[in-house]
Formats: sequence, structure tokens, C-alpha cells
Amino acid sequence: MSDPLTEQIVEALLFASAEPLSEEEIQAVLGERGEARRVLEALQRALAGRGVRLEQQNRRWALRTAVEVAPFLRRIDRRPRRLSRAALETLAVIAYRQPVTRAEIEAVRGVTVGRGILEQLLELGLIAPRGRKEVPGRPVLWVTTAAFLDHFGLASLDDLPRLEELEGNSLFGATAAR
Repeated sequence: MSDPLTEQIVEALLFASAEPLSEEEIQAVLGERGEARRVLEALQRALAGRGVRLEQQNRRWALRTAVEVAPFLRRIDRRPRRLSRAALETLAVIAYRQPVTRAEIEAVRGVTVGRGILEQLLELGLIAPRGRKEVPGRPVLWVTTAAFLDHFGLASLDDLPRLEELEGNSLFGATAAR
């Protein structure tokens, strides 16, 4: 019998691995926490009758879909749409300056923001309107969304690199000269 945390470690390891893992590879991760073979057998028993099974093939272990539920699965193709450079620049300005108006985005980028760019980002759910700025004309204020965080693998806006870090890595070299 292995402890629950050790089983969780092995389960997460197998889930995260693109390829089946050998007992030796799993044991190397576990170290003194437990014997890989016993943990794998316990995990295999725990997953019996579930939608995912732990299977051994050629001395390697992997999580696999249970045969009886396989017909109900269909692959959902969610390839992220590639964003143009203009869309990425606009999105970056919104992310770092939000809430921000179209005119403020244009002032930072130095070019006009095409209507299609904001529409594309809105359609993808990466930005959303958040009220209007209290100035003449009352322009829309734009902010990023939770989908923006998901798209770029961020937990929060605090995970964005600091602008000083980007400038220090010469990522703004071409635009800094403008």
C-alpha cells in the first residue's frame, strides 16, 4: 500500500508525460517515497472501472482511455488561431495599459488600429469592453479577459513579464528607435 500523495505524484507524472514511462523512470522521480511497482499497481487498482486506465505495455506504463468509453469520445479540434503582428501588438498594449481606449492604443503603437483587429480580438474572446471613458465622445475602454490568460498560459496579469525585463532583453530594440 502506498500513501495518497505518492500515488498522486505518479498519476500526475503519467498524465503529464507524452510517452509511456518505465518503472525505472518513475522510481527515479519517487526516490525513497515508495517502490514504483507497488505504487503503479495500487494506482492501477484505483483506476479500474473508471474512464481512464493505467496500462503496462512493453515494460512501460501509460494512462489510456478505457475501451468501453472510447466510442463516446471525439477529438475536439481547438487549434488556437494565429494572431497577426498588429493584433499581437494591440493585445499587448491592452494587457499592459488596461483599461485603454482605441486612441490610447494608437498613440502607443504609432499607427491606426484597424476595426478588424479589435473585432478579431473580441471575437476570440481575448478582449472585452469595460465601460466608457469619461471624456468627450465617451470612447470604449478595452480590457483583457480570462480567455486571454488561458490563451497565453498565465494565471493572472501579474505573470506578464515586466516591461523593463522585455526592454533589457532587446525585445523592443526595433520599436525603441522610433
